[in-house]
Amino acid sequence: MAMSEVESHDIIVVGAGFAGLYGIHRLRNDGWDVLGIESGSDVGGVWYHNRYPGARCDTLSVDYSYSFSKELEQEWDWSERYATQGEILGYIRHVADRFDLRRNFVFDTRVTGMERNDGTGLWTIETNTGKRYCARFVLLATGPLSAPLDPGISGLDDFKGELCRTSAWPHEPVSFEGKRIGVVGTGSSGVQSIPEIAKTAGHITVFQRTPAYSIPARNRPMAPAELDGFKQKYSEHRQEVRSNYTGFTLETTGKTAAECSETEQRTHLDEVFAAGSLGIVATFTDVLFNVEANEVVAEYVRDRIRERVEDPETAEKLVPKTYPIGTKRPCLDTGYYEVFNQPNARLVDINDTPIERFTETGIQTSAEHHDLDMIVLATGFDALTGAILAIDPVNGNGDRLSDAWRDGPGTYLGLAAAGFPNLFLISAAGGTSVFGNMVTVAEEAIDWVAGALAWMSENRLETMEARPEAQDEWTRHVLEIGNSSLLPATNSWYVGANVPGKPRSFSVYLGGFNIYTEKCREVAENGYEGFSAR
Repeated sequence: MAMSEVESHDIIVVGAGFAGLYGIHRLRNDGWDVLGIESGSDVGGVWYHNRYPGARCDTLSVDYSYSFSKELEQEWDWSERYATQGEILGYIRHVADRFDLRRNFVFDTRVTGMERNDGTGLWTIETNTGKRYCARFVLLATGPLSAPLDPGISGLDDFKGELCRTSAWPHEPVSFEGKRIGVVGTGSSGVQSIPEIAKTAGHITVFQRTPAYSIPARNRPMAPAELDGFKQKYSEHRQEVRSNYTGFTLETTGKTAAECSETEQRTHLDEVFAAGSLGIVATFTDVLFNVEANEVVAEYVRDRIRERVEDPETAEKLVPKTYPIGTKRPCLDTGYYEVFNQPNARLVDINDTPIERFTETGIQTSAEHHDLDMIVLATGFDALTGAILAIDPVNGNGDRLSDAWRDGPGTYLGLAAAGFPNLFLISAAGGTSVFGNMVTVAEEAIDWVAGALAWMSENRLETMEARPEAQDEWTRHVLEIGNSSLLPATNSWYVGANVPGKPRSFSVYLGGFNIYTEKCREVAENGYEGFSAR
């Protein structure tokens, strides 16, 4: 195809979730000709696709929102403490309408590949529609949890009943009324959807490989006075959360577990448990780094799980004992454990009786066949790298990013990959990503990239690229902090253990959101130290 047949822009942003939308808004306001490309039919990103029953955020609504517009903060009213998928999607659509962002997007268009021409300095984007685009700069705002995984068990295509995936839930209503439902997976999506499915299902069978640490969300409507209180102090609140470890409201003692007596430990844990917050893993500063501190919190949560399940044998199967709390993503739930007190629910531990295959009529384990009308797959994602490597950028030398990341992802600040000029990564490996407030993480990253592009423009520079030595040093730093924690030893999606053949690598920066953003600011203030620009 001739270059004249390729649609050209200054910048292409891939993705229309929180990061992609803000990227379009910020860069367009800065005067760039920018295009967004989105595989879905509308804005929303993960909240467009993940519309399974019970889907809701486990970050407080007032935190899980944009801070770039004071007017937006004041005009949007959150109805619940933890917003549902529908309300979050409504908020994102409101933002798109309010700032007229859809006109800069093409929808129903999946990026299938991209390659740079060093001679022209342009990236060419291939799509599933056959149309091609080019731009000098590309931002991959594809999301760290957006590449769904199937369970890798034979026979899935043989099943003749209804098959639903939490990560790509049908847009039309799905009825569970009177049906025999099998749910595979007990991560966050499973923990949220199972109670809703169990309300009307004739019978629900939950196939669990690894039990989750989950605590009650204590969700409730937000009283007008409470919401108004946040609106009055939003600026101070935003500043406060941006200066902490995660970028969202955090309940912590600010002390190690050993600095608290057993009575104090229990009091603090009771308070967080009563409030309903994932911050229970941050109650003490060393929970993710010290085995003894972790066990204090883990055993507390285990005991609370046992209290919620009537049958002791079932309770023990639901209690996580093989990994420290926080080393797999903990969950917030609304009635999850209570499902197993219902006569229409059964738990199947597939460590004891593994799933052998899917059949035309259900699921065959090593012990028995489960006759099912519907199977729900809540089997997670190829996290952090999956969506980026599905595109697999190719640089001007013909090198693929998948080859560069063969032994694990390497980035500089989680924002750029050496050897791939003018390509910026948002919420990717090497940043705080999934260990921070994703909206705040996205805003900070977009603002940093916007600042870098403005600096390039002011200095009449056309190419910016992470230096290999800076990337290597940063990647070692990320790994060093990660390896000092308890997380790398656990088989989780944090390390890619849920994807067969994926290199095991813990690549999330655990030094703290506040420390990370300060480092990014220092790099910018020092003339984008660690980057080469020309």
